[in-house]
Amino acid sequence: MFTKILIANRGEIALRIIRACKEMGIATVAVFSKADEDSLHVSLADESICIGPAPVVNSYLNISAILSAAVLTGAEAIHPGYGLLSENPKFARLCAQCGIAFIGPTWEIIQKMGDKDQARSTMSAAGVPIVPGTDIVDDPVEAQKKADEIGYPLLVKARSGGGGKGIRLVENSAAFLNEFQLARQEAENAFGDGGVYLEKFLTHVKHIEIQLLCDQHKNVVALGERECSIQRKNQKLLEESPSPSLTPEIRETMMAISRKAALAIGYENAGTIEFLMDEQKHFYFMEMNTRLQVEHPITEMVTGIDIVKWQIRIAAGLPLTFGQEDVHIQGHAIECRINAENPLLDFRPNCGTISFLHVPGGPWVRFDTLLYQGYTIPPYYDSMVGKLIVHSKTRELTIRKMKAALCELVIEGIDHTSQILLDILSHPLFVKGDYYTDFMENELGKPWSE
Repeated sequence: MFTKILIANRGEIALRIIRACKEMGIATVAVFSKADEDSLHVSLADESICIGPAPVVNSYLNISAILSAAVLTGAEAIHPGYGLLSENPKFARLCAQCGIAFIGPTWEIIQKMGDKDQARSTMSAAGVPIVPGTDIVDDPVEAQKKADEIGYPLLVKARSGGGGKGIRLVENSAAFLNEFQLARQEAENAFGDGGVYLEKFLTHVKHIEIQLLCDQHKNVVALGERECSIQRKNQKLLEESPSPSLTPEIRETMMAISRKAALAIGYENAGTIEFLMDEQKHFYFMEMNTRLQVEHPITEMVTGIDIVKWQIRIAAGLPLTFGQEDVHIQGHAIECRINAENPLLDFRPNCGTISFLHVPGGPWVRFDTLLYQGYTIPPYYDSMVGKLIVHSKTRELTIRKMKAALCELVIEGIDHTSQILLDILSHPLFVKGDYYTDFMENELGKPWSE
């Protein structure tokens, strides 16, 4: 087992990893930008090193600075968290070259799954259903011809990256060329890779993902599914597990296909295979996330399995001590992402000093956050400031518990999204479990009497 781990991240996920390490008796190293010198993860870690100024490109994306910090402190492994460098194959490869364990899959797998076009081909070869579409297409004339063959609406999607960037919805043939060029330009600016492919746009679908743990000894376990259909501009707002939409038969099929695919590509560590499911319960591969997910806590709640600790154990070469038959989903869990945004102003991000903070409590209530009273949120990073997670015996009880927890949560000094999350939880379609990825655009603003 490692004796010291460097966490190449910030905010609540850095804290989550540090806490897991402390419970495992592993020393921790935090890295931070100058804007984050007062952040909680800096204080909680055993050691901390400043790696650059506020902009992420000069700090949290500064590979040489992070690797230098690991070497200087004698860290044996690096946990990348999510976002930032977590799915950067160059970073994972350089860790290996420096003799530092990367807590995640190999750089080759990250590269293969990070190329969305290659990921589609790989999953199709492994027997996973994929959405009708094309390979990478560069020529606008050829792209127009293929788009007309697929039919509209369709998506122009970036080969690299994620987070909803480099994705353009095209409603008709006349709009295609303009959206095609915009998607390429956005992908080039965001990821340094302008490669795009076309994919049929599935309407009225659910976003379902399967959580996997895969060790270095060819053991693969699926930890059930998460439903992530409450989204705005391809960004998840709320997740729940298990999905209210899956039958036991579909759940078993999705997990079996996901496990088979992970084995086929030789996957290691924690990973998530994401699917789109239509109203007829047909599901299609969307992408594979080769990292820890933001919403991993709800899976931990319903399975009792600490995913972060198992990431560390797997990276150290230890085998899983349980099999698929040992995984049992108990009860229901919901996560709400608390963002420093104002929904009344088109979700405009904001920053400021936390003048008062009250965190909800009670059995099976968890708030993963970077906030503390007096903390000033810097303007340089993601707007998510916390994740509120609750667990109960049934979905109905879990919704009640989450509403109570949101009502108890008090964050003064910034605008945040707790009220709109309460509106979502109270909406009749959410209560029924009959909601889709277009919920925020098509349903939330309507009078409920409709």
